[in-house]
Amino acid sequence: MSIAFQTLSELADHEFDTVIDVRSPAEYAEDHMPGAINLPVLDDAERARIGTIYKQDSPFTARKIGAALVAHNAARHLENALADKEGGWRPLVYCWRGGQRSGSFASILQQVGWRAEVIEGGYRSYRRLVTAAVHDSPLRHRLVLLDGNTGTAKTELLAVLADQGVQTIDLEGLAAHRGSVFGAVATPQPSQKSFESALALALEAHDPSRPVVVEAESSKIGRCLIPPSVWAGMLDAPRVRVVASLDARAEYLARAYADLTSDHDALKATLGLLVPLQGHTTVERWQALAEAGKMKQLASELMELHYDPRYGKSRGRSDPMILAEIEADRLTPEVLPDLADRIARIVEQA
Repeated sequence: MSIAFQTLSELADHEFDTVIDVRSPAEYAEDHMPGAINLPVLDDAERARIGTIYKQDSPFTARKIGAALVAHNAARHLENALADKEGGWRPLVYCWRGGQRSGSFASILQQVGWRAEVIEGGYRSYRRLVTAAVHDSPLRHRLVLLDGNTGTAKTELLAVLADQGVQTIDLEGLAAHRGSVFGAVATPQPSQKSFESALALALEAHDPSRPVVVEAESSKIGRCLIPPSVWAGMLDAPRVRVVASLDARAEYLARAYADLTSDHDALKATLGLLVPLQGHTTVERWQALAEAGKMKQLASELMELHYDPRYGKSRGRSDPMILAEIEADRLTPEVLPDLADRIARIVEQA
């Protein structure tokens, strides 16, 4: 039996015990439904082999060899990953389009006695829901952008706002990148599809009648592009701007980017990427500051000479609605809750 989901909310609220993605590991790695585990009935090499046989030999031969491989892999999953499942376990199975791979595996599970069902349309039906949410339809949610020059603790403020009950989405967190040339984090960036899935589900979890705060970003975070509907909503969104002195921001950056500044060689290599924009002399001075461990001075010069002028130029090309400017003398962890509380009151009135 197959089950159809009409909305992302329906899918997120399913009552099955386990969602099983039986596609190949490469397909699963690119994107998958939320919470799904990967129990492939064909691995990447087997899938490629069956596809070649289907095209160059015959569909019948491909199905026959494929059935043997599916049976072999299903047996392995029964003996290992599924060995501890009790009789009342309810799995939900899907493949690329709800066809032979998911149908074959679900049939084996049903023969065991489990109440397995297949997602109608497979992953493609899920992907259509994501695409509709962040590509094809106007955004249902009202966004408010948290704006401010580099070093105004916007990402940390988002987390504090969320703790205070404000609806937020951390785009940089979903993209596993902090933006800019210094944005890489330890976690690899997701694929574009996976980023869009996470973003669509994050939006779906929020009440459209209340504003959602996101950080003001460019249209690209690392290699992840903000999808069209969300980007259009951001372009039209009013802003709350955090304002702080260069000294306060430099102190904050030296703390917030400790993971990067602790590796002097990596930091110097990253600074080298700025040579086309700042020239050898300036970048070499910055690399010397990095080598000497003078991170606050380095952060201050980077903002004054590189980031602030670019922010100013970018802002000059638009005329956003500014709801308020929140001035901060310091950006230490102790003062962020008060800053967030002031922002929250403005956002809720928006």
